[in-house]
Amino acid sequence: MEEKIIMTDENGETVEFYVLEETRIHGKNYLLVTDAEEEDDGECYILKDMSGDTDEEAVYEFVENEGELEGVFRIFSELLGDADVDLEM
Repeated sequence: MEEKIIMTDENGETVEFYVLEETRIHGKNYLLVTDAEEEDDGECYILKDMSGDTDEEAVYEFVENEGELEGVFRIFSELLGDADVDLEM
């Protein structure tokens, strides 16, 4: 894993995520990220790019809508089909 993003949580603390895959669906960018730097059993999350045209930096939010989460998860599962990553919902 090479690409890393740093987010600020609601408490103002920084959190690092490592990008496993990215895709674009219906005009929105999605990232599949993990909190584990190595190939450990890290947690995976799906983030949606909510940046506006005037935002200087990317603005991501966790996908929480169950239907959207399942749809995007299926796409990431297909994209990572040959990779050494086990995805569980």
